[in-house]
Parts: sequence; structure tokens; C-alpha cells
Amino acid sequence: MDSVAGMRVLVRVVNAGGFSAAARQVGVAPSSVSRQINDLEAELGVRLFHRTTRKLSLTEAGQIYYERAGRIITEVDEARLAVSQLGSPTGILRITVPTGIGRELIVSAVPAFLAQYPGVRIVLSMTDYLVDLVEGGFDVGIRVGQLRDSSLKARKIRESRRVVCASPSYLGKAGIPKSPGDLEHHNCITFRDHPGHNIWKFRGKSGLTEVRVTGSFFAKSADALSAAAVAGLGLVLLPDWNLGVELRQKQLKVVLSKYDAVPKASPIWAVHSHQRHVPPKIRTFIDFLVERFATARYS
Repeated sequence: MDSVAGMRVLVRVVNAGGFSAAARQVGVAPSSVSRQINDLEAELGVRLFHRTTRKLSLTEAGQIYYERAGRIITEVDEARLAVSQLGSPTGILRITVPTGIGRELIVSAVPAFLAQYPGVRIVLSMTDYLVDLVEGGFDVGIRVGQLRDSSLKARKIRESRRVVCASPSYLGKAGIPKSPGDLEHHNCITFRDHPGHNIWKFRGKSGLTEVRVTGSFFAKSADALSAAAVAGLGLVLLPDWNLGVELRQKQLKVVLSKYDAVPKASPIWAVHSHQRHVPPKIRTFIDFLVERFATARYS
């Protein structure tokens, strides 16, 4: 039998824990897997498994063959992937992204990307909660701010300026804050999952100012916060990419423009798991985003 095919069968049986489990993974009869193992043992001239009615275990020769076969299969697969990268990207690309950034940044870029790479299909998940890429089965994640997971490979797409804004109706009723200290007397909509206070920091000509803010509405969703601000509920501090539509349509107005929020900007990253050979669909998509948004502006 084909040597690599035989190695794959043996590795699959060991990893699955038996002939039947291995057969279910590939959709064949257990007798087919058993026959392939018998052919491999005949070809090698050694017994690879101890077989009993209750247990299947590797012989000494089987253990040696299993360990080396696993390394060979990995090399073969990586060689095939490296060659496949020379072609156009294909396959399903699964992406997780915060809601505001997804709406304003990613969804608007998808049509141009798919037109350029028709072999790719995109499955997009938008949530403001941090998702484990590997556990969730995602190829690419879009993250904002400082990265905490050092096991991921990251590339910065661009930065997003953090701004304080409110609706014209709210500002007409409550007044326009002239300095960060004025925020203590305003209804501030904050990113929280329970009532409490947030500390907003600003830097101006007189140095750093910290303001303890709170209000009547809390949410751990950028879309919910921006919608509440548009509805006239209060002031919100968010990265400007979350507010692109609202700012362009003048539903929200930036205040305290003479002061910089601290940090002034939030980096936007595209992240993926570490791999020796990054699949073309991932590499091409991230390259596309970096090029597209290198000079992007709202106006």
C-alpha cells in the first residue's frame, strides 16, 4: 500500500483510540481500516498493535513507527500547503470582530475582497466579547487595543482615535462640556456590564486630567452605546471607527476636541494563530485590510 496513506491510517487509529472510531472519522467500515492496518503490518513485516477484545495498544515497533509517521505526515502536509500558497486563496474564511468595527470597517471591505478573490467564502461573527480563535474555529480575529494573548500572531491594520461625543439634542439640553472636569456633571454612557463609575483620562495644555464619570445607562456593546448616544441619552467615549456612520451623518458631535483622550488612539489588529505556513486565504485577507485602510479617512 502507499506508504504515506498507511502512515495516516495508523496515526488516525492511535489518535482516535480504535478502529471503529477511526473509521467513523473518515466514513468507512471498521473492517476497511482493519484491513489497511493488516496490509501495513504485512508490508513492514512486524506487528504494530496488541489486539484484545477490550483493548488496542501499540507494540514497541508500533510506537516507534507511530512517532516517526506523525512527523512525516506533518512535513508532507506542510509541503503541500506551502505549494498551494502559490495559487489563489480559496475556502471558507471565518472571522470574528467587534460589532462596531465589523459594521464600519470589515463589512464595507468584504465586497471588494470577494470580487478580487472569488474562491473565498466568508463567515463573519460580530460580538463585543473576546473570543478564543482556536476554540471558536476562527481563522482571523479583529482586535482593538492592547493585545493580551501572546500566542497569537498580530498585524496592525491602523489606529482609531478615541473621541467624546453626544447628540445635538443632548448637548442642546445639557450644555456642551468645555473641559474634562465638566463631565462629572453630565450623564456619561459607559462601557460596563453593571452600574458603576469609569475613569476617563485626558491630556491638554495643563497636563493629565482624570475624571470619574457615570450615568444612567451601561452596556458592554459599542453599538448599544453609540445608539444610546444618538438617542440623546448622554456622552460617550469610543474609538471613532465605532462612530463612523453617526459622525458622517451628524447624528453625533465631537466635544472636548482640544483635549486628547488617554490613550489617544486604539490600535486595530488582525490576529491569527501561529502557523509555520499561513494559509493563503488568511494571509491575503490581512494584506488586503492593511492596504485598504492604510490611508482611510471618514471624509
